[in-house]
Amino acid sequence: MHRFLALLGSLLLSAGAAQNPGAVPAPGPANPAAAQLNPALPTLFIAGDSTAAPGAGELQQGWGVPFGAYFDAAKIKIVNRARGGRSSRTFITEGAWDQLLAEVKAGDTVLIQFGHNDGGPINDEPPPPLRARGSLPGLGDETREIDNVLTRQHEVVRTFGWYMRKMIADVKAKGASPIVLSLTVRNRWMEHRIERGSGRYSLWAFDIAKAAAVPFIDVTNNAADTFEALGEERTKAIYQQDATHFNAEGADLHARLIVAGLKGLWPSPIETALSEKGQAVPAETFAWLRLPRPANVSLPSLYLVGDSTVRNGRGDGAGGQWGWGDYLAPYFDLAKINVVNRAVGGTGARTFITIGHWENTLKLLRPGDVVMIQFGHNDNGARGALRGVGTESEEQVDAQTKVKERVETFGAYLRRYVADIRAKGATPILCTLVPRNIWQDGRIARSPDTHADWARAVAAAEKVPLVDLHERIALRYDSMGATAVAPLFADERVHTTVAGAELSARIVADTIRSLVPNPLTRYMNP
Repeated sequence: MHRFLALLGSLLLSAGAAQNPGAVPAPGPANPAAAQLNPALPTLFIAGDSTAAPGAGELQQGWGVPFGAYFDAAKIKIVNRARGGRSSRTFITEGAWDQLLAEVKAGDTVLIQFGHNDGGPINDEPPPPLRARGSLPGLGDETREIDNVLTRQHEVVRTFGWYMRKMIADVKAKGASPIVLSLTVRNRWMEHRIERGSGRYSLWAFDIAKAAAVPFIDVTNNAADTFEALGEERTKAIYQQDATHFNAEGADLHARLIVAGLKGLWPSPIETALSEKGQAVPAETFAWLRLPRPANVSLPSLYLVGDSTVRNGRGDGAGGQWGWGDYLAPYFDLAKINVVNRAVGGTGARTFITIGHWENTLKLLRPGDVVMIQFGHNDNGARGALRGVGTESEEQVDAQTKVKERVETFGAYLRRYVADIRAKGATPILCTLVPRNIWQDGRIARSPDTHADWARAVAAAEKVPLVDLHERIALRYDSMGATAVAPLFADERVHTTVAGAELSARIVADTIRSLVPNPLTRYMNP
């Protein structure tokens, strides 16, 4: 469970601080009154729909209203430009976006959250009420020409992705920072789990942020985790008007989650601008990583767990560095299985657990899923595991947290992953670590009695399928030679370029095909 759930009680207690509770998706004003902006201060703008905008009654309130109380007005200006009833398309076509953009200056931040209204009619037909606010689904460049039933103007309608990319590009052009938010949650439940939708807009928002290399805050899943902890009856009291719009308590709950996400970005754009109330909100420390979740929860998933050689940073190729996990999905039929790369740079078999990444991944697992595990590069020194595969352990004090910890062997941690995965009804696959660009006597250097050998030993003892990347990739490098291999690395020895990651992913896929027994064959492309 995310760390912010530990503060669920304070979320609910502080909800009473929200003000101006209101009602619904009525369209916002054509020209909202301009806030008194201070050119000497940075401004944080909100672009969104009724789930962020002020309401007009007692049962509905957008999160943008209580949001300002988390900030020090002497250090930052919060400007809520969200408008009820708007989609990514109509926020632009009706002029609200141009009005907001005209006020943005270098150094400002713009939060962008749309999707609830993007699935509506592109162009309605009589009788009333008439709506023409939907965008085309997806992220492509498709268009559709219409004669708009409301504006009576000819219009070229584009995709959700196109409109969102335009907003991101416009903000960047002003020297400001765009941040993409996924949707708020709708109060719709099935088998004691709340909807994590609506539609695919939150997933598309994630993909848009990744492609544009901008920060992303996963409001949808963080809010869903919170509401599932509260339960259906308690959540129902927050959504008094309908399934989409929440009351002041819900608005403050969402506002706190967004503040937590902003605090967790790296670097955080709000770290020095918080009020006392904002400072009391714990950071959602994994937000900056932009870790993916299954695109289709009705399908089985292949999860990848490992270090930066599997997924580097936020998975957006910063510094030209890519992990092989970013290029594995094309080898699978994504209509049959999700490929979810949850690897985190800088972690090892031990720290992936102690930091909390394994817990967050484990709670996503369902029977029939598969988890591939590759560690070793960071399992040395102060942050590493003990050597070997035995049962010995020793107490150590973490250099950063100063907390005592019982440290076990590399093999013991791998066995824990295997046991946890099997307990979930899922299938583990162990991988040896990818080789480094270190040559010895014309061949890639192999180090005996180290992490690759230990992973092999655990796989054999636990009867777990093994993908021996250390040897298979090394053999491929040997055949190419040092001169040809050098361009495959973005740094001297460890992190691969796109070409290097693609080559490693191809070898991973080929090795998976040869596994016996094989839990993945049925899902792979020819």
